[in-house]
Amino acid sequence: MFLSVFDMFKVGIGPSSSHTMGPMVASARFLDSLRASPFQAHGLRASLHGSLAFTGVGHATDRATILGLAGFVPETYDAERADAALEEIRQTRQITPPGLKALQFDPGKDLAFDYGPALPGHANGMVLRATDAQGDVILEETYYSIGGGFVLTAAELAVSSGAKGRTRADVPFPFESAAEMLAMAKESGLSIAAMKRANELRFRTAAELDRGIARLWEVMSACIDRGMEGTGILPGGLKVRRRAKGIHDQLMAERGLNMQAPHTINDWMSLYAMAVNEENAAGGQVVTAPTNGAAGVVPAVIRYWLDHVPGAAPSRIADFLLTAAAIGGLCKHNASISGAECGCQAEVGSAAAMGAAGLCAVLGGTPEQVENAAEIALEHHLGMTCDPVKGLVQVPCIERNGLGAIKAVSAASLSMRGDGQHLVSLDACIETMRQTGRDMHEKYKETSLGGLAVNVPNC
Repeated sequence: MFLSVFDMFKVGIGPSSSHTMGPMVASARFLDSLRASPFQAHGLRASLHGSLAFTGVGHATDRATILGLAGFVPETYDAERADAALEEIRQTRQITPPGLKALQFDPGKDLAFDYGPALPGHANGMVLRATDAQGDVILEETYYSIGGGFVLTAAELAVSSGAKGRTRADVPFPFESAAEMLAMAKESGLSIAAMKRANELRFRTAAELDRGIARLWEVMSACIDRGMEGTGILPGGLKVRRRAKGIHDQLMAERGLNMQAPHTINDWMSLYAMAVNEENAAGGQVVTAPTNGAAGVVPAVIRYWLDHVPGAAPSRIADFLLTAAAIGGLCKHNASISGAECGCQAEVGSAAAMGAAGLCAVLGGTPEQVENAAEIALEHHLGMTCDPVKGLVQVPCIERNGLGAIKAVSAASLSMRGDGQHLVSLDACIETMRQTGRDMHEKYKETSLGGLAVNVPNC
């Protein structure tokens, strides 16, 4: 198993990696298939299924799908250009993708929300079709947005499910479980970050790796800063106020008064995470970590470490992110990072495990302590549902990231007080998350049909 640090951490746009970025990526892939097709297309159609239908409007899935069909991709997304393109599509009822002629597409008729049973492969399914002049389908593909911006066709999903565990990645340290990771670390004498770096260097140069990781932190840090300056009401209709700036102003005013309670440090951690997730809710640029809904946890833990922990050094950020990516890869490979598949335990829970592992590593923790930190953080998110009010990544998501960051720091600190020996392994915890997600009722898995989503007024 090998998932790159650039798979686990992707630069993209809010509000959702699975519901916004994934459909945009899927649409872009469909355009590639259309360009390679020998048939002449006249029009396009799209249908959203499962969680993509139930919470698609709140997550801007319809908007993302249309923009993807128009040639937009998350990495280079320009909001102003996107708004202009959407307005033109609504006016002309046509889409002109790069490299293709104008295609008929009426957003009101050709994009359907299917509220029936989900497609068989995953809770986040979508079907894209190209039609000829008579309206007959000449090209059709089913895509699944499986969390964190990862997208698979139905055929790819079938192959990946059937092949899981049968082949080893061609990397120096192809661990597929935490137990294998610890065994390889012990045998090699390397840290988790060093093993992960060696794996990454199988596919890119050291300079490319370092530049890419530096870019990830640059975007994360800038997102925190923007979030701490943003004001106003978040879009979507819930009228949720942006709070990060107010919290930041209060904390800055209290500095130097010698009256701060020790627990105020928790407010700083929450601030950093909430700043990111308010930016995400506003559709801003974020880094999946491992998803958009959980994007605030890892950056918050890094900023806390850099700004509040003596001896922290920016030169160690790469070790933090490489370690976090290794843990996130195990969560994704052996369970899920998708809220629509396993609830919020798979999103904020995985993010907290990643943040705890990364912090433990840069604090000098052994591989055993790092694994223990990740397990503690994940264990105490088990069973957490995904029940966004009105399908928006706002309530409870924004504050939940703050509490996830606090748990991550607490888990790392607790692990550092021991020798890494503990009763529950990270592997057992990840498997428990998978089983819990399998047994969790669908209404608690990003459909907004249960939990807070039905017990809090949506206006």
